[in-house]
Amino acid sequence: MRVGILTISDRSAMGEREDQSGPLLAKFIRSKGWTLVETTVLPDEAAQISGLLKQWGDSGDVDLILTTGGTGFAIRDVTPEATLGVVDRLAPGLAEAMRAHGLSKTSHAMLSRAVAGIRGSTLIVNLPGSPKGARENLEVILPVLPHAVQVLGDDPRAEEGHSV
Repeated sequence: MRVGILTISDRSAMGEREDQSGPLLAKFIRSKGWTLVETTVLPDEAAQISGLLKQWGDSGDVDLILTTGGTGFAIRDVTPEATLGVVDRLAPGLAEAMRAHGLSKTSHAMLSRAVAGIRGSTLIVNLPGSPKGARENLEVILPVLPHAVQVLGDDPRAEEGHSV
């Protein structure tokens, strides 16, 4: 699987704070044997986020885009809106699963506005900005990601294991 990781953080983009979530996700992705194709840090600016999501999603080089950050209630948190502006179809089960799992740990999980969707044959998933939250949420959806990417890529192996 070919993965791009986009960290959205004003402070990290300005060099005021080290990005911790992006590198943690990158290490996790590599540990699964997946290929890390792109990593970038952007400020909480919807136009920049949407532009990069379009670029990566349309490139044909990335199967999965993971965003980290910008999914909360802060005024500058615009990642879900930027994502919704570029996806062709929603994948609500992924965000629902992440929130449901998060609620078993903290009531704050219901404050997540993260979304997931499909642009062409690329899956885009919003993750929280905290390293712990990003990893935990990715672990929740991890079991279905290879199959999702196979289906999106029209891979004939996607139907293996389905019962009649």
